[in-house]
Amino acid sequence: MQIQILSSIDVINPQQWNALVQDANPFLQHGFLAALEHHGCVGEKFGWLPRHIAVFEGAELVAAMPLYEKHNSYGEFVFDQAWANAYQQQGLRYFPKLVSAIPYTPASGQRCLVQAGREAELYPLLLSAVTQVAEALQASSFHCLFAVSEQQEWLQRQGLLTRHDCQFHWYNQDYTCFDDFLATLTAKKRKNLKQERRKVQDAGVQLRLLDGHSASAADWEQFAFFYRHTFESKWGVPTLNVGFFQAMAQVLGAQVVLVMADNAAGECIAGSLMFRSASRLYGRHWGCTEYVDSLHFEACYYQGIEYCIRHGLQVFEPGAQGEHKVPRGFVPTLTRSSHWLRDDALYAAIARHTAYERDAVAQYMAQVQAHSPYRPECLPLARLA
Repeated sequence: MQIQILSSIDVINPQQWNALVQDANPFLQHGFLAALEHHGCVGEKFGWLPRHIAVFEGAELVAAMPLYEKHNSYGEFVFDQAWANAYQQQGLRYFPKLVSAIPYTPASGQRCLVQAGREAELYPLLLSAVTQVAEALQASSFHCLFAVSEQQEWLQRQGLLTRHDCQFHWYNQDYTCFDDFLATLTAKKRKNLKQERRKVQDAGVQLRLLDGHSASAADWEQFAFFYRHTFESKWGVPTLNVGFFQAMAQVLGAQVVLVMADNAAGECIAGSLMFRSASRLYGRHWGCTEYVDSLHFEACYYQGIEYCIRHGLQVFEPGAQGEHKVPRGFVPTLTRSSHWLRDDALYAAIARHTAYERDAVAQYMAQVQAHSPYRPECLPLARLA
C-alpha cells in the first residue's frame, strides 16, 4: 500500500473518494471539500491547511481521511482555548495541531473513510499515518471531531481521550405529517408551535423551497449576502462566499435544501440553508434583512422537520448549541470527539479535565431533558450522534 499526504483534494479521483463515503453524507463528498479549497474558504487565510490522508492499493483508493493542519481553533465547534492557554503557560506550543473534521460544520460523519469490511485493517493504518504527520509537523495534537459512533468508540479503545458535548437533534418517529409530530407534544407546546407558524403566515411571508438544481445564481447571491450579513453583525468571520455556494450546489444538487423567504411585497428577506444525506438532514446557515416574528423558527426548524417527514429522513441535526430548540421538538443528544496528545506533559491534567467535562455534560443533559416538550409516552430516545 502507498500512503500519501495531500495538500489538495483535487489529487484524488472524485469517484474513488465518494465511493468510501457512507450514507451519502454531503459534507464528505469530494465536490463539497473541493469547493471549500477552490474558493478560498480554507487555506492559510483562515488557518485550515489541507493535509488529507490517502491510502492506495495500486491505483485504487482504499482509505482516506479529511485532515487539516490548524493554526487556530476557529470553525471547529469543539472548544479547546483552555488547552491552548495551558500549553502556553507551560512554555509549550499548541499550534499547529491536526484536525479531522469538516471545516465550519459541527455535523456527525465518518472521519476514517475505508472500504467496507476492511476497518480492522485500515483504521490502524490511518491513525498511524496521522501520528507520523504530527511528528513531521511537530504538531501538538490530533483532534477527531464529530465522528460517527463506531469510529469514535474505536478511537477511544486506542487510548485517545474522549470529550463529551451536547447538541439538540430531532428524531422522526415514523410520522406521516407535521400534525403527527404535533400530536406527540404537550398541549401547551403544541399551541405555541401552531402560533409561531401562524405568525409567519399572517405576516404574508411566502417560502420557496429550493435545491441545488432549482436555486438560481441570484438566489445564491442573495443567500451569500444573508450569510455575510449575519456573521458581520455578530462580529464573526464569514469564511464562505457566493462562489463556494454556487459550486457546492452544482455538485450536490438535490442534497441541498435552500429555504428562501419573500415578504408580502415580493422582496426576499431571509434564507436558511440545509443539507441532506440518505438518512439525515443537517441545518447549517441562516440570515435575514428584515425581522418577522418566528420566521427563524419556521425557516430553520419547522420547514426542516416537514422535509424530514416528507422524505423519510430519520434525524435532523440543526447545528450546534441552542436551548431554544428544545421547546420546538429537539432533544439533547450526546456528541463526542477524540484527542491524541504528542507530548505527555499535560496529558494527566487534560484527562482530568475531560472527565470533569463528561460529568458536567451528563448533568446538563438531564436538566434539559426535564423540560422536554413531549408527552411522557412520546419522548424520543436520543442517541449518540
